[in-house]
Amino acid sequence: MVVGLCRATFLSPPVRPVALRKPHLRFFLCSQDSVGSCEVLPPRRKSPGAFCVGSMEAPPAGYRSNVGICLANSSLDKIFSASRLDIPGAWQMPQGGIDEGEDPRNAAIRELREETGVRSVEIIAEVPYWLTYDFPPEVKDKLNKQWGTNWNGQAQKWFLLRLTGSDEEIDLAGDGSEKPEFGEWRWMTPDQVIEQVYADVLQAFAPHLRSTARPREERGRRGQVFIIVIIRFGVQMVKWKG
Repeated sequence: MVVGLCRATFLSPPVRPVALRKPHLRFFLCSQDSVGSCEVLPPRRKSPGAFCVGSMEAPPAGYRSNVGICLANSSLDKIFSASRLDIPGAWQMPQGGIDEGEDPRNAAIRELREETGVRSVEIIAEVPYWLTYDFPPEVKDKLNKQWGTNWNGQAQKWFLLRLTGSDEEIDLAGDGSEKPEFGEWRWMTPDQVIEQVYADVLQAFAPHLRSTARPREERGRRGQVFIIVIIRFGVQMVKWKG
């Protein structure tokens, strides 16, 4: 399974222009309140490596469909995060690929069950657009050779789920259908998670989560774009400033 983690500057809805990698490309971003209220983003500047942008309701052609799960506790003030077994010090939310013909919501529930054993959840919200990024060239070649595909990158659809059961339901061995991916887990505040990787995702879910932290823009910090591509037989990590 390939996992992509995207981080960008903390944005206030509606989502505003994002730096693009190629000057001739045009992308659409939709506001959080209305998927139908979109604007064309003009090219702004060149940026090396991959890029991370929002797309329309359907994932763009040539991109692998993926779901991300932001699992909150019952009071919606803490978020589940787990450390990867194959990358020391790397913490992330559950995520994974969408099977052919599978509804993204069903995929989110399935991936959560496979990776954490959790079944007692309810869907609270979803990001109304796909977060899309390109694989770095060296990773793209390796993946497509391994899969026999020609993906340009990955498009992620994110969901906010509330745990309706107890913490005892969390089992990092998963449901036994897949090899375990995580070594330990903890509940984090939204601000703690933002500091790690998920600024854009949690911005979209901010109206649903309780946090006493100041908005990122008030802290005067600029975000970074951070992508990790995890390959079954190796790891590639690319990091650059946004």
